[in-house]
Amino acid sequence: MAAFVKVVEANGFSAAAPQLGLTPSAVSKLVTRLEERLGVRLFNRTTRKLALTEAGENFYRDAARIIGEVDEVEAAIGRRGHEARGLVKVTTSLAFGAHQILPLVPEFLDNHPGIELDLSFTDRVVDLVQEGFDVAFRIGHLADSSFVARKIGEDRRVVVAAPSYLRKHGEPKHPDELVRHNCLGFRDRTSMNRWPFLVDGATREVMVRGNCRGDDGDMLYQLAVEGVGIVRLTRLTVARAVRAGGLVEILQPFTPRDTIPIQAVYPHRRLLPPKVTALVDFLTTKFDPPPWEDESSPSLSPQAGRGSG
Repeated sequence: MAAFVKVVEANGFSAAAPQLGLTPSAVSKLVTRLEERLGVRLFNRTTRKLALTEAGENFYRDAARIIGEVDEVEAAIGRRGHEARGLVKVTTSLAFGAHQILPLVPEFLDNHPGIELDLSFTDRVVDLVQEGFDVAFRIGHLADSSFVARKIGEDRRVVVAAPSYLRKHGEPKHPDELVRHNCLGFRDRTSMNRWPFLVDGATREVMVRGNCRGDDGDMLYQLAVEGVGIVRLTRLTVARAVRAGGLVEILQPFTPRDTIPIQAVYPHRRLLPPKVTALVDFLTTKFDPPPWEDESSPSLSPQAGRGSG
């Protein structure tokens, strides 16, 4: 049963074999024997693809639950009286990692000298199981329901620009005026270039355009700080620059107050190992309430302009 669950989670016999300490053929034989014992086919096998049958899907749900409960019992026993220690592999977005995770790393490591962090900040889609990550921190709603998530905070998106840009081009007072401004957008995630606003009690989307696009939010953030254009990003990304006067929040009366969750995501265990629990608990205390909402955006002023460079 454990071999079957591992094959499903690793998406193949070859990927599951090293995790089980067996050869792919040995893993295949274990699954075949399980099918024979159950009297049902669990996988549809082809030379290129391995897919669960309906019986396989049903069996996986129950088997994964049982194995998870056994893991929980073993982890709980092993955790008692033991300090959280070991390597924690973490992945998150470039912006969240750079602006919120990194500043907290020294304090966390000081508090937990037995823990080491392996950090990966990227905006690409990461396979947590295949790449061996213990936890991912994601902004937004979880697309893959097979993962387990714990909310550690929330955020919202705001529209900002550097004081230098606003002095040169003027500050838009209404969303309709954005068509006359240089707005920084995403190169691939074009849906993010439709900016929602509340106008006369209804949501209105503005398709923005500009002379520069980028792959990730942190890149657009840097361009905005340099005065290249207006950008819409998460508050946690821009908060430090807003407080320092390097960016100014604009169009606030029209900005939706909808929040998006920040979640700790891990592949399949409901009970995290102590080393991961320590990190998730630490960040939860730091992000609830959200520190990026501590201060309101400063108004455009000579003092605010000093931080724009």
